[in-house]
Amino acid sequence: KGFRHLRFTPGADLDDSTQASLVNINPFTPESYRQMLFLPNGKRKAREIRNPDLRGQVKQELPTKVSRCPLKDSNMVSRYQKEFLELERIGVGEFGSVYKCIKRLDGCVYAIKRSKRPLAGSSDEQLALREVYAHAVLGHHPHVVRYYSAWAEDDHMIIQNEHCNGGSLQDVLLENAKHGQYFPETKLKEILLQVSMGLKYIHNSGLVHLDIKPSNIFICHKLAVEGQAGQEESDSDDEFSSGVMYKIGDLGHVTSIANPQVEEGDRRFLANEILQEQYFHLPKADIFALALTTALAAGAGPLPHNGAMWHHIRKGNIPSIPQKLPNGFIELLKLMIHPDPMERPSATALTKHPILRPSLGKAVQLQKQLNVEKCKTAMLERELKAARLAQTLMKDQPLGNANLQESETSPKKNNKRLVGGKSCRSFSFTVGY
Repeated sequence: KGFRHLRFTPGADLDDSTQASLVNINPFTPESYRQMLFLPNGKRKAREIRNPDLRGQVKQELPTKVSRCPLKDSNMVSRYQKEFLELERIGVGEFGSVYKCIKRLDGCVYAIKRSKRPLAGSSDEQLALREVYAHAVLGHHPHVVRYYSAWAEDDHMIIQNEHCNGGSLQDVLLENAKHGQYFPETKLKEILLQVSMGLKYIHNSGLVHLDIKPSNIFICHKLAVEGQAGQEESDSDDEFSSGVMYKIGDLGHVTSIANPQVEEGDRRFLANEILQEQYFHLPKADIFALALTTALAAGAGPLPHNGAMWHHIRKGNIPSIPQKLPNGFIELLKLMIHPDPMERPSATALTKHPILRPSLGKAVQLQKQLNVEKCKTAMLERELKAARLAQTLMKDQPLGNANLQESETSPKKNNKRLVGGKSCRSFSFTVGY
């Protein structure tokens, strides 16, 4: 009865269809999820209209070519000023500035990145959107800087990220250089292992970072008062004794491995194949950059932007390192910058490498020894079982045979005793006196 009081107003649907062209499509969305929303030709699946009279009149589709929603001016009250209390500026980069802020609602500290100039229509707009896309798809991982939110204010992009209380690796390297210090071997292995774990997660998600360098690796010092939840987070990848977590950040150059749209990063860390626009082994470019980052942490001098030394490194030569490191570790770094990207180890292989995880190698060796001992034990058990079976048969067999033999041989023995057989008969002699 109440249906006649309802009136269909197509204005909302038409408005929704016009707004559809202003919705960005995340290029890093997994294909399996995209198929749930779109048809094979790229159009969005039409919504089901329950009213049979209206079915066929309204058909909402997303255009094949979706125009990217630009950043526009907003008349709303500044969300940044309303929700956050700015404490200090903690970083400045090509993209903009990063501020340490407290969110007024939850009282937690966050890192807020704000573009230094309007992005709408500029070349930096695509990089800003790419970073947001990558963060949104990757989700949360212990060795990737956590993303919370992003929005636009007055043509400026603002990104709310996790605050890393140890700053960037570049900050530490600059401080070490002032005092002539560098990371020891154990710290270098931790950096290499943890960043490899982050790269493994990124690569397994179908993406590649393409801008790995000290300024894009951030440090989190674990607090002693952290609860059990924080412990569980680190236990998923291993509990590091130092309590320091290294995280990959700044995803502005991230691109898809399957459909790469490459924006070259820092030339000092750029693999030669990327410069030659050979994108067949993109994840190995991150491995190349990670090796040079580790060399800088070990005390190597500043890397060249070009020139003979630049080409010398691309031939598989590690920059000069002032400290004495094990040959195995040096050889691993050389393998990571091998001129042939196929020869470089993958991020997954690095997370299992015996140089970086000797305990894992010992566990594998112990498991092999355990398997050998299990085989020996199984063989001994089979031999013992066979011996027991033979012993049982030996016990049962003599009893039956003995009775049989005794019954067969006893008459003969009695005959011999009674008759005497072939033995000489006894004689008695009477001796007279």
